[in-house]
Amino acid sequence: QSGARINISEGNCPERIVTITGPTDAIFKAFAMIAYKFEEDITNSMSNSTATSKPPVTLRLVVPASQCGSLIGKGGSKIKEIRESTGAQVQVAGDMLPNSTERAVTISGTPDAIIQCVKQICVVMLESPPKGATIPYRPKPASTPVIFAGGQAYTIQGQYAIPHPDQLTKLHQLAMQQTPFTPLGQTTPAFPVLTVAGKQRSSIVLPLQAVITMSPCICPGLDASPPASTHELTIPNDLIGCIIGRQGTKINEIRQMSGAQIKIANATEGSSERQITITGTPANISLAQYLINAR
Repeated sequence: QSGARINISEGNCPERIVTITGPTDAIFKAFAMIAYKFEEDITNSMSNSTATSKPPVTLRLVVPASQCGSLIGKGGSKIKEIRESTGAQVQVAGDMLPNSTERAVTISGTPDAIIQCVKQICVVMLESPPKGATIPYRPKPASTPVIFAGGQAYTIQGQYAIPHPDQLTKLHQLAMQQTPFTPLGQTTPAFPVLTVAGKQRSSIVLPLQAVITMSPCICPGLDASPPASTHELTIPNDLIGCIIGRQGTKINEIRQMSGAQIKIANATEGSSERQITITGTPANISLAQYLINAR
């Protein structure tokens, strides 16, 4: 309907790149249709929600870093002008996107404000072509945590663990011989993460609980009975409910699956956060952290 060429990147990624090519008018039409589609989705999701204020439509543009200076303007003058004349919020990321020379430009507002904003950004980009070669941003596939049990590698898919190809099991056996265990940081996935190209071969599917029961020690290089330690997490109050679950069902499930002791501090007046204390072996703590983050 817009007359533009539209390509959507492939891959099992948390995000996909939509590339719109064509005459300026065709690009505006396509952006308008996308913005209105996003608003329709927001409206539909609000019909099942208790939220009273409607969130704005948000798009992230991927712009060559060499053109971002012209978009910001001297002392931020151009971006200020675009914000004021369109009513849209515009933010240019300070850092380049991973493995690329492009930066994210986030636009949010009403569909009409977004369309006007995209028009003005396109004008700037036409007036100031990119300098040098552009390395395009390509999202990486979402990596899947891997559990090793009884010398077999499993990947987690929902509540089930699926046997991984033989190469991963061999890699794990090698890791068991060579890799010392180091406690993992809060933002790091709790298991060794390995991404393998090609299709997985799966012969049996086991519930996640069954695999964890088979292998109390899931991290390479741990002693048979490592010393217990304590780790603390801070969680916003508004997220604590989904971790505890109805009548404590979810937190009890996490305790059972991880083998760790988990204590949630009572809410303190004036604080927007709750303290979670996890006690157990490094493997127990890592698994509990992973399950809490997943919730």
